[in-house]
Amino acid sequence: MRISIRREPLTTIIRWSRRTLFGGGLAVLAYCGWVVIDAWQYQRAEAIAFDTPPVVAMPVSVRRTPEVFADGLIGRLEIPRLELTAMVMEGTGRTTLRRAAGHIPGTALPGQTGNVGISAHRDTFFRPLRKIKLGDSLEMATRNGAYRYRVVSTRIVRPSDVSVLAAGDSEAVTLVTCYPFYFVGPAPFRFIVRAERVQ
Repeated sequence: MRISIRREPLTTIIRWSRRTLFGGGLAVLAYCGWVVIDAWQYQRAEAIAFDTPPVVAMPVSVRRTPEVFADGLIGRLEIPRLELTAMVMEGTGRTTLRRAAGHIPGTALPGQTGNVGISAHRDTFFRPLRKIKLGDSLEMATRNGAYRYRVVSTRIVRPSDVSVLAAGDSEAVTLVTCYPFYFVGPAPFRFIVRAERVQ
């Protein structure tokens, strides 16, 4: 027995499937575009606001009280060789990490003894970290001054390994992002960059 399928309903289904998939693709592209534009505008606005007061390089011997400003601004992170520049805000919530790098609550602030933890997405602000090298210079500029660090190590750890954020007795910065960099979906590891304060 032969089963015959009418062509009209099949053609209609295919046509509407194409339209639905095309519309879904456009919606995803529009969302991605909105996320990129929103982050760019946010970074630009925060950078302009941050650059209004003067920022001076501060030697290790000079101490001022670190602070988080009312708008959550911590400062600006720069790694010149990688051309990485990102405003750093307090917290690691979804909105914060969509727009900026986030200061991990409970870790030190720039200028304090301890470990400044900073997190960002591997597919946005911390994408350049895949090319980081030992000895690279890192600068954390705040409204109290600029603090310079040098990269001393990189590691790959499991998300549960929070020992990388241990305080210690020196001034350090630890950058945290997901790993592998090109993994699709939630990444199984974390890429860790540790930098220590220099004069």
